[in-house]
Amino acid sequence: MKRLLVAILGALLLTAGAARAEPVKIRFTLDWKLQGLHAWYYWAQEKGYFKAENLDVTIDQGEGSAATVTRIMSGVYDAGFGDINAVIQNAAVRPAETPVMVYMIYSKAPFALLTKADSPVKSVKDLAGTKLGTPAGGAAFKLLPLLAKANGLEYGSIAITQVAPNLQEQMLLQGQVNSIAVFSATSYMNLVALKLDPDKDFRWIFYSDAGIDLYSNGIMVSRKLANDSPEAVKGLLRAINRSIRETVENPDAAIALLAAKEPLINKDIEKRRLIYVYKSLIDTPEARQLGLGDISDARLDTAINLISEAFELPKKPAPAQVFDRAFLPPKADRVPPQVGP
Repeated sequence: MKRLLVAILGALLLTAGAARAEPVKIRFTLDWKLQGLHAWYYWAQEKGYFKAENLDVTIDQGEGSAATVTRIMSGVYDAGFGDINAVIQNAAVRPAETPVMVYMIYSKAPFALLTKADSPVKSVKDLAGTKLGTPAGGAAFKLLPLLAKANGLEYGSIAITQVAPNLQEQMLLQGQVNSIAVFSATSYMNLVALKLDPDKDFRWIFYSDAGIDLYSNGIMVSRKLANDSPEAVKGLLRAINRSIRETVENPDAAIALLAAKEPLINKDIEKRRLIYVYKSLIDTPEARQLGLGDISDARLDTAINLISEAFELPKKPAPAQVFDRAFLPPKADRVPPQVGP
């Protein structure tokens, strides 16, 4: 009997070892082209944090925050960094296929309209009869009808011009469009890189100042990954949560690591972008209260109501179909670090 028990134990250990030897493969899509605000994903990869969680994570660049949702719904990707508002819209019509948000990163939404300081566009209503440039997959564009409705503007009165993500600011500067729908996280530092003053030379109309207080980008996963591999999802969040904290505390090292992946980035600009995004969008009073990654249920419910009404969704998705905090690391591990000026 003793020999039998030893043999069974040995077999169990071998089985466990074999299972451990097969990491869970996760195809992860970013929201945009590689920038400083993506440093923590590569930090987790290079520091071995994904590997320590028995994950094999492949990271690809994105085509817009809303496009992250459709990329995951297509089955090509298992997880990604994208817009929760696109999750709400898709969950109303295809709930079984729509990914679920599991870790909120942008507690404050970076959606904004950007125009020149001397432009006649001074409010949302002034967009009527003007040309607006935007990438097709951008979340700020997807939410433009909501912004228009909240401000009494006929959406069809705006002349929409589809532009490549890397040409937005240039088209505005050249006068090809009157305004662009942007992520402040991206465009602010793009203007700095062009040696322009984002505050003096341009006018910013933030959606949050025009009646639309929404959440924005976070980590979302496919229903299949959440259902079939919940421990893998928890491990993914542990690795990313740890890396967010470490990169904002060590921005020079984080950007140096990112530059090794993409030598063409401007390290000074991307370091400033990383800190700007963290301070303006991530380290909010709400995040300090609830911890990184979590949300206010009441605020999410309000956002769902706004989007459901504005887009005339066939049904209002339940908050649980949009966000699931069950995979979050303990709150004690999610305290936002304080970074210097």
